[in-house]
Amino acid sequence: MTRYNAPFEIHVHGDVPLREDVAYSQIQDALKPLWQYAGARSLAAAAESAYEDEPGIRFDAEAHVLQMCWTVPGDEDFRQVIEEACMGLNDIAAAGAPLEVSFYDTEFDEEDESSEEEARDDFMMCFVGPTPAAIMQAQRDLLVEDVVHVMERHFDASELGSVVAAIDRLFTERFDALVSSMQLGKPPRGHGGSSGHGGGRKPRHLH
Repeated sequence: MTRYNAPFEIHVHGDVPLREDVAYSQIQDALKPLWQYAGARSLAAAAESAYEDEPGIRFDAEAHVLQMCWTVPGDEDFRQVIEEACMGLNDIAAAGAPLEVSFYDTEFDEEDESSEEEARDDFMMCFVGPTPAAIMQAQRDLLVEDVVHVMERHFDASELGSVVAAIDRLFTERFDALVSSMQLGKPPRGHGGSSGHGGGRKPRHLH
């Protein structure tokens, strides 16, 4: 179903390492929620992005990596769709990986100075991986990268060891709690939370 007058342009961005035994048919099945949302009958038919300068959805067979830089028109219901796609990717991923999902308000006019309305842009991070531990590792690595990037404006990288150690301790405690609560036998969830609404507009390209 093509979505004319969709309130958002939704951009999905990230690279997911896949197991070496994964076939294209398995990737197509895992991403079925996405290509069906785009109104296509197959992954190949939906792989092209809404923007020509974006690679879209590609599988690097040599590196066994699923590469996504893909925009599709849609609505808030896409949140459930990406959740389902992440669950499918969990089954074929070789390691944990983050996926950035950006919602751009198509009705907001940046050049309309008389308007007092803020853009309804939003952003969420999703994480996929073969196990809860792999997903947590991806979450930890991204958090360390973000925190170090911010703090390096004020401190030398050599001074930040205690900060990284504190982040590691928090994730170790979370993982230990997960193990003790016997949650490891359940399928890992792919969704990693989302940020708040509004704020300054982000550039469409995340890379």
